[in-house]
Amino acid sequence: MGFSAYLYLLTFNNFKYGVYYKPSLTVKYSNHNYRIGLILKAWESFRVVKSLESNKTIRIYDGATAIVTGGASGIGRALAEELAKRGGEVVLADLQIELAEKVASTINASGGRAKAVKIDVTDFPSMEYLVQETVKRTGRLDYMFNNAGIAIGGYVSQYDIEIWNQMVDVNIRGVINGIQAVYKIMIGQGFGHIVNTASMAGLMCGPGNVAYTMTKHAVVGLSRSLSPEAEQMGVCVSVICPGVVRTPILFGGGKYGKMLIDIPPEQMRRMWEKLKPMAPNLFAKKVLDLVAKNKAIIIVPSWWKVFWWINRLSPSLELSLSKKRFKKFQKEFGIEQKS
Repeated sequence: MGFSAYLYLLTFNNFKYGVYYKPSLTVKYSNHNYRIGLILKAWESFRVVKSLESNKTIRIYDGATAIVTGGASGIGRALAEELAKRGGEVVLADLQIELAEKVASTINASGGRAKAVKIDVTDFPSMEYLVQETVKRTGRLDYMFNNAGIAIGGYVSQYDIEIWNQMVDVNIRGVINGIQAVYKIMIGQGFGHIVNTASMAGLMCGPGNVAYTMTKHAVVGLSRSLSPEAEQMGVCVSVICPGVVRTPILFGGGKYGKMLIDIPPEQMRRMWEKLKPMAPNLFAKKVLDLVAKNKAIIIVPSWWKVFWWINRLSPSLELSLSKKRFKKFQKEFGIEQKS
């Protein structure tokens, strides 16, 4: 019998005999009533303590508050939907506000709690305001998912400086802005978990995708370096390194990305299918399970860890394999570089 059920039976027994007690007055009645009063006092104190503790510790995930940048589509949407299913309140922060509102509406209609906010992650004052408003409204911030990102594929010889700037601003500065906006707040409240989305590209070589790969290496390095500092302040840091997930970014770089190399969509689709893309909802479930365990580097699907292990074991071997893969890719699609 559970403790709550036991108290219920004791209370019912008192009502049965026409005696209703107040804990402060039970001493006037039988020893039986006195014991019940003490138990109820202890139970009420326990509930108060647990309530106070709940406000000072991170929630996994029931009752938690989370912000997800890039939450309108792809991985961000899947994470937001899964967080809501697990009882969290989610803020979907995205430039695609109409799509974000539709996702939030769907979450709310299914019994979850979600709010859509238009945000440009490259604009720090906007990010700061979003975080402060969220904390003011909900009283806490358990999770910050710095997920927004773009992909621009192509050879460096095809880049101009604006491409470099765009990639750095969204994929690196966007993460920096998210961290800067939440870090001191999380330290002040005594808990919080920052989760940055990188990529397997952040753990491997990426010829033909140099700018994207560079930014994802930066996110991995930022996350790993911040983690020991943040831990001392009561804040957790994780970095997600997805393998291939079935999201819009696979095809042309997503809403705000692009491909500088002309590859027919059907050929691109066949290439990705060979790598067995994971469904976003399954990906989100696996990621959140690992975030709950405070894993520092989260690689999903897990079989992609093989490539990380190769790089750690022998960077020169990984570089050699990367060169071979790149040449095969160029030959298959007829996209050799031209001087």
